[in-house]
Amino acid sequence: MKLERFLSGLTKLKRGSTPYGLAPHKPILLLTLLDLLERGYIHDNRFFIDDILVSTFHENWDLLAADGFVEDFTLPFYHLQNDKIDSAAFWFLQTIPGFQITKHIRSIQTLSEVVEYACFSDAIFQMLTHKENRDAMRRVLVNTYFPASAMHYFRADREQGKYLKEVQQYVLNEVPKVMRLQVAEEEMVYVRNLTFKKMVPKVYQSTCAISGMKVSSINGKSLIDACHIVPFSNTQDDRVTNGIALCPNLHRAFDTELVSINQDFRVLVSQQVVEEVSHPYGLAILRGKKIILPEEKHLWPSQENLDWHRNEKNKYKNAVFQSV
Repeated sequence: MKLERFLSGLTKLKRGSTPYGLAPHKPILLLTLLDLLERGYIHDNRFFIDDILVSTFHENWDLLAADGFVEDFTLPFYHLQNDKIDSAAFWFLQTIPGFQITKHIRSIQTLSEVVEYACFSDAIFQMLTHKENRDAMRRVLVNTYFPASAMHYFRADREQGKYLKEVQQYVLNEVPKVMRLQVAEEEMVYVRNLTFKKMVPKVYQSTCAISGMKVSSINGKSLIDACHIVPFSNTQDDRVTNGIALCPNLHRAFDTELVSINQDFRVLVSQQVVEEVSHPYGLAILRGKKIILPEEKHLWPSQENLDWHRNEKNKYKNAVFQSV
């Protein structure tokens, strides 16, 4: 397909009718995909549903969507596959093996659990590897669907994700106020949770705070989890001070009240634990051990959160802890 035909087709995207006009979701998603290509974040024809994609969509939405429209990343991500140029689709969803997607999934968490990635047709992706083609596509999308906002959009600082940086500052406990959930609440929670999962292991240098285990692979995979101290459902607190880096077995032990941490950052082990005490990977040998802490004190686990874990979480469990 020639660039001119593709650009012409982009001016005829199918858009739903709303009381505020035709929906802006699809052109905003396409502009978001261009941003990820421009920044070098995308290295092949695969667009994963992650914090960078969703937060960049949010930034473009704030720049371009008029008041009244409801932000929803899942809508264009799914429905764009129904658009065609010269009778050919150009956007495709690749599901995770064993899953199918036959209708719009409104939950971004569920969507991410079903879809492995999305992609352009090979010809279109090859076309978009060239900056001059991306620039032409961006101009067509903005001038066609957002002419009143074109000057504001092209003058705006769209480099490297302002919103995601704000989320990272919040998660790293670098801003004093609680970050309010904005429009598209579930999508913003999704971004914060993914950022929490990245940042907690990072501040612990990919090391389990209790066992000291540090295992990763050359493809970047790690065996260290980001564990909430107080469940997110209780407080919506995704700051690193409500987290601790743990290997999977100790993550589960922490969540099931088999281990906790005292005010001196030493390991507590429940008296209810029954195990082979001589086993090298048992819990008993960890009792009283000082946990590994991040280098900067403002990243340490909150004493208030640890107190909740020792007391409130176990109020009805009768899990009495011992430190020595």
